Amino acid sequence: MLSAPAPTVSSIRTVAFASAIGATIEWYDFFLYGVVTPLVFNKLFFPNFDPIVGTLLAYTTFFVGFISRPIGGIIFGHYGDRIGRRTILVITLIIMGLATFLIGLLPTYESIGVWAPALLLILRILQGIGIGGEWGGAVLMAVEHSPERQRGFYGSWPQIGVPAGLLLSSGVVALLSLLSDATFLAWGWRVAFLLSAVLVIVGLYIRLKVLETPAFALFKETGKQAKVPFLDLLRTHPRNVLLGLGARYIEGVTFNIFGVFIIAYVTTALGMTRQVALGAVIIASLIMIVMLPIYGMLSDRYGRRILFGVGSLVIGILVFPAFWLMQTHSPALIWIAVAVPFALVYPAVYGPQAALFSELFDTRVRYSGASFIYQFSGIFASGLTPIIATELLRIGDKAPWYICLYVFVVSLISAACVYAMRDAHRRDMTVDAAPDPLTQGSP
Repeated sequence: MLSAPAPTVSSIRTVAFASAIGATIEWYDFFLYGVVTPLVFNKLFFPNFDPIVGTLLAYTTFFVGFISRPIGGIIFGHYGDRIGRRTILVITLIIMGLATFLIGLLPTYESIGVWAPALLLILRILQGIGIGGEWGGAVLMAVEHSPERQRGFYGSWPQIGVPAGLLLSSGVVALLSLLSDATFLAWGWRVAFLLSAVLVIVGLYIRLKVLETPAFALFKETGKQAKVPFLDLLRTHPRNVLLGLGARYIEGVTFNIFGVFIIAYVTTALGMTRQVALGAVIIASLIMIVMLPIYGMLSDRYGRRILFGVGSLVIGILVFPAFWLMQTHSPALIWIAVAVPFALVYPAVYGPQAALFSELFDTRVRYSGASFIYQFSGIFASGLTPIIATELLRIGDKAPWYICLYVFVVSLISAACVYAMRDAHRRDMTVDAAPDPLTQGSP
């Protein structure tokens, strides 16, 4: 009988570190677009509109990246389940880095007219396709290399790439914002995108040193790879797919409210400086990097569902006092208002998420399943959130309470979905799981 080799502590730590670094670079590229959108793209690529309308149009191109993410998830999930995780991670890193670098070279609307936003849109689509294949592979490299009772901890390491990427992108933009407004808009913002070339070289060097996961290597020896993994996924795991989509709702909404929309809210609705808004995100990201592995470790002890569900509900409650504190216009209180729900509670959801979603599926369709849940839910949970929040702010006459109510309702949906899942944090990931009830016992 075939058995997976037990990875050594040093190899697991190497894989976890490589996953975190690679994910950080990919998310830097993706989030940089969101950070720069309300500061630059609305002015340089959509200049002939009212500021709010221009911001909405710029956020629409931001949203397109989330529409293309499921495409990347399906394409790269297919090959990740057929040929392996490692090769796909190298390809996605190159796609992301190239698209981000080219955004830094784009001429503006003033230079080439409507071609400027059109080209921006195309490159954003490529970013979405690249990140669509990235997340599933990065978390599986960590989770499938991990010992059974430490999957939550090591699976949280690629999750660190999100706050680290946001921290890096926000930090770079904050430094460049020290330039005069004219200089920042003329060329300063481009530096942040062009830096991606250096980061990608570092990421490729690290990723090429990591071996294929033991779970997939063992499965590949059987020669039982699905011809079309995505179709197999829908046939054999429909219930877990639906519950995963619902569970991730609060995670995507929380991140894009406090990590993306908050920049536009603080600078426009509250009339504060870019530095105050970016400072809140930077502080929260620093704390989150520490909290993610802590919550990942706790999920190994107490279970993913408990941590994820409680975290969802607490976020839904805390969003009200958080936005109330922001009305004080005090930079320190704004930082606290963002940090408590985003840095201290959100990691209880995002930290265990990699292991939670990975454990929902068999090795045969695991890359496709985890990627599809994460990327397809990104359309409504992440990409639409800044647009919805901006519109709710307009309806509320710049008062944030409709936004808070929206987050609260989403938290209830996600908590219900995660509690409806089976507890699988002790399952053996090298063997098939029990059949999904919705398939009526189909293999």
